Amino acid sequence: MRAGERGTLRATRNRNGEPAYRKIQHAIRQRIDSGRLKPGDPIPSERDLAKNNHVSLMTARHAVLELAHDGVVERRRGSGTFVALPKVHFNKLLAYTEQMASLGLAAHSRTISLEAVDGEYEIAARLGVPSGARLVRLERVRLAGAEPVAVEICCWPADEFQPLMDAAFDHTSLFATLENKCGVRLAYADEEVDATTADAQMSELLSIPRGAPLLRIQQIIFSTTGKAILYVIGFYRSGRHTLRIRRFR
Repeated sequence: MRAGERGTLRATRNRNGEPAYRKIQHAIRQRIDSGRLKPGDPIPSERDLAKNNHVSLMTARHAVLELAHDGVVERRRGSGTFVALPKVHFNKLLAYTEQMASLGLAAHSRTISLEAVDGEYEIAARLGVPSGARLVRLERVRLAGAEPVAVEICCWPADEFQPLMDAAFDHTSLFATLENKCGVRLAYADEEVDATTADAQMSELLSIPRGAPLLRIQQIIFSTTGKAILYVIGFYRSGRHTLRIRRFR
């Protein structure tokens, strides 16, 4: 190893032998964990990180790239690097507001439509009602903070659960309304999961490029009595959601 290479190696490690980029990452993670940096906040630029930590620009860039790969921060071309929203893990039947609350985030929705519809024969069959039955269709954009992360469409029989028609779903949980106003307790869901891409409408609603990857989840949600209550199809930004599955043998 040449003398110049040894000097470069020493410059990228601290006194404990830890790579300098790890020290930068640890400091950023500590600020996030303590709440000093919140989702959506910018982190220092790579140039500032290099200057403040007395390392090369390449070392600072490596630290940020690894944090971005781990989903801790999000690089936005032309804007900088920002603290990313925590990923949502789908391993329990929870309302969206419960999922966000478990991550310390405020959840709310933007209702696109709430209306009775005809002709949804396949959904009616999945809900176990006559094919000609009218359904209520609720379409919402789900947000975490100010960022849209999902579009969800929920359907249920129009002649059931009348209190749902009067609920303000921008700030009200559908699950909680079913339980508190309709006396229905939800127990489990059968799900189908696949990948798709954003069409023009999804692109606009989620503020993502057309063709961006989406996680699509279709659910039939059942009550504790085994009755099909809701049909839900959700389109989730793939960088914000992770599906975790535990398998036993």
